[in-house]
Amino acid sequence: DPSNFTVLTCPSTHPGIAIADFVIFPPRWGVAEGTFRPPYYHRNCMSEFMGLIFGSYEAKETGFLPGGATLHNIMTAHGPGAECFAKASTVKLGPEKVAENSMAFMFETSLSLTVTNWSERRCQKLDPNYYKCWQSLKKNFEPNWKANISDIV
Repeated sequence: DPSNFTVLTCPSTHPGIAIADFVIFPPRWGVAEGTFRPPYYHRNCMSEFMGLIFGSYEAKETGFLPGGATLHNIMTAHGPGAECFAKASTVKLGPEKVAENSMAFMFETSLSLTVTNWSERRCQKLDPNYYKCWQSLKKNFEPNWKANISDIV
């Protein structure tokens, strides 16, 4: 699951599989048209530990504060919260600066990660409602929908 934003890679003995990737999400221009711009919903073949150093993160502008982090282990489904999805699905697209005045990072590894007992139970900083950011997502899949070529071109 290599990223365009990879800064440093520690390769494994297996070609194409990294022991670890270090990624940053720098300020950049979002210019794509006719698409969903935030990071998409997915499951990974890698574990993702992501943190926010300062500012806000584009896929979760509220609730993910500087100093916060998330861990999505191998094959754990994740993506933008319902608030981000609703906004990104209705906004008029035009060139926009993304991640301005913020710095988020991600550490990806092909290994499973775990958290310590202190971080999970004793530090009292775990967000027990984290999963709720996806609870109000509405089903938008229409199995009988067919694209009209004139809408695409």
